[in-house]
Amino acid sequence: MALAAAALAAAGSQAMGIPIAPAAVGLAFCGTLVVYNVDRLRDYDRDRETTPARSDFVARHGAGLSLLTVAAGVSSVYFAVAAGATAVLVLAPILGLGLLHRRIKHLTFAKSAYITAAWVGVVVGVPAAIDPRATHVAWTGGIFALAIFANAMASNIRDREVAAARFGTAAVLGVARGLAAAGIAAGCLAPGAARALVAVPIATFLVLLPFRQEERYGLYAVDGALVVGALGSIAALRL
Repeated sequence: MALAAAALAAAGSQAMGIPIAPAAVGLAFCGTLVVYNVDRLRDYDRDRETTPARSDFVARHGAGLSLLTVAAGVSSVYFAVAAGATAVLVLAPILGLGLLHRRIKHLTFAKSAYITAAWVGVVVGVPAAIDPRATHVAWTGGIFALAIFANAMASNIRDREVAAARFGTAAVLGVARGLAAAGIAAGCLAPGAARALVAVPIATFLVLLPFRQEERYGLYAVDGALVVGALGSIAALRL
């Protein structure tokens, strides 16, 4: 997920017509690493029911992951200072969501919605705050939001969380596929360089077609689609 955040921040920057800022990519990578590691370490017992392989890894390497989290946190502070005051203002509410994550992630659709908002803030809002010359910010944010929301809904199925338990796997998967398809449509309609971002929802949609409710499929295929899509966008933007 940290790699996905960094790749999306880089792709989003190029789509908005601004140089890739190391501070934006570093913040995306290190900040995501902190939030997700803290969640994995604190919610080990609950995660073990739905993601046993990942939880076993956390159990074996808890000390190392804790040190990695501290290092990523310190690095995040450095990148935040380098990013500037406007970027820090964008990050402030996202930090609040990260701190509340463990307490509110059980709500039906709230988790997918606030995770999407936080990710878009990091991978689009921060680069745009660093460089005010950014264009097509709304298109970039919208395309990413649809793909990330689809990813979050699929993760809801994988982790058997409230939405999937209440409405059923088929219904939630249908919503996820619909969101990814909407992202493809938005990407095709987007102006200028933002059109290249269509690779992100395309990659997401493709992995949701043969979706399997297996831990490794979710961790590598569904989450990995964000990385692949972002790298595809970067490659297309460089052609």
